[in-house]
Amino acid sequence: MAMTLRLTEDEQAALQARAEAEGMSMQEAARRAVREFVAGADHRERVALAAEKVMRSHADALRRLGE
Repeated sequence: MAMTLRLTEDEQAALQARAEAEGMSMQEAARRAVREFVAGADHRERVALAAEKVMRSHADALRRLGE
């Protein structure tokens, strides 16, 4: 799928500099950034769900520790 990505001049300059430093095209650098953004969000959601589960299963102990 093709799409147009509109960047500010500063964003484009930063992307170009990072892409050059990594030895890749700006397109590949942008695609990598999208993949990392999505993976990071997925990870944060899994951590939040795990924390909720622990808090529910240990609610009594956590309450007593807070006293």
